[in-house]
Amino acid sequence: MAREAESRAPLIAVIGCDGSGKSTVSEAVLAWAKHFGPAEAVHLGKQSGNVGRKLTQLPLFGKSIDKAIVHQAKETYGQRGAKNPRLFPALVVFGFQLRRLRRFRRMIALWKKNVIIVSDRYPQLDVPGAYDGTLFSAGSPASPLVHWMAERERAQFEWMTSYRPDLVIRLNVDIDTACARKPDHRRESLEKKVIATPLFKFNGAPIVDIDSTQPLADVLVQAKAAVTRLLTERGYTQLGA
Repeated sequence: MAREAESRAPLIAVIGCDGSGKSTVSEAVLAWAKHFGPAEAVHLGKQSGNVGRKLTQLPLFGKSIDKAIVHQAKETYGQRGAKNPRLFPALVVFGFQLRRLRRFRRMIALWKKNVIIVSDRYPQLDVPGAYDGTLFSAGSPASPLVHWMAERERAQFEWMTSYRPDLVIRLNVDIDTACARKPDHRRESLEKKVIATPLFKFNGAPIVDIDSTQPLADVLVQAKAAVTRLLTERGYTQLGA
């Protein structure tokens, strides 16, 4: 994909644990990128956390669905021989993956139209079970249907991660700051994300690390500077400059 990417508009990913400021920085980066040319935002997380928190309010099945997602993340995180879920939680997990795949395909369609892409989150294969990674284990025992879903998920992630971002803005945050900013999130879940974030390599993509515990203004200055360097290297100039 490298030569194809060089001939197209840049793909910029903003990643980090919940509470690192991804959404705020992504919005600012998008607004800044639009000074250089057509740009669009996409969200490439599975969004099970946001949806799961809403589902817990349902009277009959909400808590069971949320519990299934959390349990599967615990079972899979960082383990090569992780157990696969039973059919019901597997269907839930796979459903979220299909939503992400649909958004990724939409992103690729925009990118091929030479639109600058700013992605909030990005798929990764570096840490199994960590956020934005695989949740099934293709090599573990499972029913035929669950095994099929595990294989499909792996294939989908291999395809998505073959598109290497031109720039990854990685927002690093400590666990106490993340918890303070996201009091409705589980500390255990946030802690795993804080630990996993520095391990993501994104197929050797250029990564700019930013300490997001700094004042927001300082974070945005660094993020915009990284985007400006990328775009000017690609021959972009600010519109109206």
